[in-house]
Amino acid sequence: MKIILGGPPHSGKGCLREGLKKAIIEISEGRLYPYVITACPDGEGSWFQEAYNTDNENATKIKQHYKSDFSEEKFKKWAAWVMNCPLPITIVDIGGIPDKGNEIICSQATHAILIAGNPNELPKWRELCSTCNLEIITEIRSDYFGTQDKPLVEGHDKVYRGSVHALERGDLTIKNRPTVKALAKIIIEKSKKG
Repeated sequence: MKIILGGPPHSGKGCLREGLKKAIIEISEGRLYPYVITACPDGEGSWFQEAYNTDNENATKIKQHYKSDFSEEKFKKWAAWVMNCPLPITIVDIGGIPDKGNEIICSQATHAILIAGNPNELPKWRELCSTCNLEIITEIRSDYFGTQDKPLVEGHDKVYRGSVHALERGDLTIKNRPTVKALAKIIIEKSKKG
């Protein structure tokens, strides 16, 4: 499975990515390790959350150093990484705009997890998924000021919907959130089906 993690900027994609990775490892008792590809120019690789937890000031400085411009060459490089990754679960964190560059990357994936603070921002992401033939696994509302998750419920379209609350950098409990754990279990089951 090659899963795109898509949604607008500041939706909590990076926090969800790290929580989901840790939940998959924990639930699978270490048998599955989701490989993370950071395919966006914001400088925030999969290293960032751990570094931020240790030294947020230096992690932020390093992130600024790694920030880069968008270029078709970079999108093609990231797409090749996605295409060539042979692992059972690959999570691909893309930039926050459903544009032609992200379409290049998404064309090599199989599934998508969409997250947004405002559900009205999801139609353009659904359109990108449709264009790239991605199966949407979940649509999650990122409720920053919420106090609890809204459980994932499968819709008639086979897409799970729910919410996750208060995604915050440095929060080591994200992997234990009900929505994150439920999504990790869904991904594990889907990965077994090939």
